[in-house]
This record gives sequence, C-alpha cells and structure tokens, in this order.
Amino acid sequence: MREKFRVWIEGFYTFGLEVISGDRHDFKAKSTRAVLFGGSKLYQFAVKIHRWLINARILRDQTLGVQVIAIGNLTVGGTGKTPVVEKFARELRDAGRNVAILSRGYRSKPKPIHQLLLDKILLREDTTPPRVVSDGKSLLLDSEMGGDEPYMLASNLRDVVVLVDKDRVKSGRYAIEKFGCDTLLLDDGFQYWRLRGRRHDVLLIDCQQPFGNGHMLPRGTLREPLSQLSRAQTIFITKSDGDTAGLRARIARHNPGAGVIECVHHPLYFEDVFSGERRQLDLIRGRKVASLSGIAQPESFEQSLVKLGAELVYSKRFVDHHRFSQQEILNTINRGKKRQAEFIITTQKDAVRFPKLDRRDLPIYFVRVEIKIVSGASDFQDCVGRICFR
Repeated sequence: MREKFRVWIEGFYTFGLEVISGDRHDFKAKSTRAVLFGGSKLYQFAVKIHRWLINARILRDQTLGVQVIAIGNLTVGGTGKTPVVEKFARELRDAGRNVAILSRGYRSKPKPIHQLLLDKILLREDTTPPRVVSDGKSLLLDSEMGGDEPYMLASNLRDVVVLVDKDRVKSGRYAIEKFGCDTLLLDDGFQYWRLRGRRHDVLLIDCQQPFGNGHMLPRGTLREPLSQLSRAQTIFITKSDGDTAGLRARIARHNPGAGVIECVHHPLYFEDVFSGERRQLDLIRGRKVASLSGIAQPESFEQSLVKLGAELVYSKRFVDHHRFSQQEILNTINRGKKRQAEFIITTQKDAVRFPKLDRRDLPIYFVRVEIKIVSGASDFQDCVGRICFR
C-alpha cells in the first residue's frame, strides 16, 4: 500500500512538472494550468502579506549574537546550492570558525503522527532538540532520518556540525549552546526571515534556468517575486556559460549593489558508491555508460557526462529526492548491460539514497563535484573572506 501511494505521488509530481513546463497540451493540462495560475496569484499575495508583517515588526525576528550566512534561491530546486554550502563551510572551518549548518531537512523522515500530536498537545515543540546529523566528529543519522542534503554535507564535512529542524532559531541556539558554534550557515535559508542579526544573504541563480517560466508557485517555480532579488548582498550565477550579460542586466534592475560571482560545477573524480574507490575523470572517456538520477535537473547531469567524453547509451530519471529500491537499480543495470554500458553513473546526492545490492553486474560510480569560481572573485577563499571577514 505504501509503495502504491509513493508511485501515485511521484506520478502526480511528474504530471505537475509537465504541466508547469508546458510540455503537455491536452485539455487536462490546459485546465490545470488555469487553476494553478489562480493559485499562484493567491500565493503571491500571501508572500507579500507575510513580508509586510515582518517589515512592520508584527512578526518578530530574532538574533543569536553570531554571524549568519543564509544561502538559498528564488526558485524551487536545481541551482546547485549544496556544493556552495559545502564550500562556504569548508573555507570558514579552515579559517578557524566553529561552523554549524542548519537545514530544515527536506524529505527527511518525519516523526510518527502520534509523537507530533503529543508534542503539540503538550506544547513541547520548542523544547524538542533538533536532529543531529553530525556533531562535528561523526555521522549520527542516515539520509532517510536526516535528509539527503544534510547527510551529504555531513559526509563531506566530518568536522562541521549539521543540524536539522524547521525552527532554525531553535537549532541555531542549540548549535551555540551545545557545540560552541560561532557561525551559522542556513542551508536553503533565503526565505527564512526569523533569524537575523549579523546576517548576510547569498542568493543562487541558475544560469540555464534563472527564473523558470516567470510564474510564482504553483504555476511556476518562483518562491518569491523577482523584486526580492533586492534582499541579497551577494548573488552567485551558477552553471555559468560565460554569456551572462542579459541575466546580469536583469539582476541589476532589481539589485544594482549586489556583488555578483559566476561559478561552475567542476567535476573532481568518480567514486564507487559502495566501496569508496576513486577513479580519475578519464574513466568514462570513449566508454559507454548508463546514467541514473533523481534530481531536479537531470539534463544538466547527463550533459556533463557527455562533456567528459562518455557515450551515454541509456538514462533513467526519477523525480527529485526519489528513494531508490534495489529492484529499480537492478533494472537500470540490466537495461544498461543490454546497451553494452560499462558503468552506471549517478550523482552524489542520489548515491546517499541507494540501498545495498545483492549483486552488482556493473560498477556504479557517482561524480564528486565542487564549485569553481570563474569571475567576481579570485577564488572561494577570497569570496568567503569578503563576505565573512570584513
């Protein structure tokens, strides 16, 4: 029953994406777009009211007395946020800061219903500690309990605290009191307005799809109107192709004073999902490979494999944050083998959701990537120095 419900949800999600993007043109899709357009107008009105309540100090924000770096985006998914958060955390740690990453843990396993109800009835939500994915020494939760991105960050940053809670004022206070943290990184924090103080907002914009179709949720992928670009002190143009004059002009209309940095996702090496063995990037050059992904923009990932010289003979896509079953991975292996693929390649974000396999007829690797700055700063150390150490 649970599996059928998951399949139905993912099918509904896929249909919604096809409707929003305009890939479907039947009557059902057109009528759905009309309904979603009305919903986006209501959502836009709600966002404006919420923002007005905050500006009028009716909804109060809080400060915790430490530096806060909020990293996020205007659109839903696909801007390459997690590698940027990792890079900030690494540079801050290397500079002597005691860093905590605060995440809401999107798609992490929720508490049981009875526990949630009991916490509400007993008014103890504020006293329940956040989930500790990493205490800065060791991993304490898996990707299912902690969420994909928090688990991935904790895996790559073993000496950085990673906490999960939708109340990031509470988790920030916990990071300070329990772990002595002096710098808080808000993962996906551009819309989290409750935590202020010494705050710097970093906004990520995908060069390939900067603002989706221009509509607000649920008709489009915008979380806020473009006018809210003005809140960012620093703007990262991710996946830059160098041809960004038009996008920069559009950004300048809303925020002429922001520092703009262009960057790309730079592949480092391949790593075996199960053994941890690392291989050089020339591993797939001139070889037939199959790809497997459950991310927001699989096209970008697949194109990166082709750029590395691979012949992509089969690709299997699932919805973003899909939790893979053993049979789904085995099916990909079998179909890849029929097309003479020599490797299965996935993303690190997907690899954290892989189950153990009874058999592996093809090696399965993920691509380890990092952010590389191409303009706006000499390197990431320079970038973080400007933002955090002025």
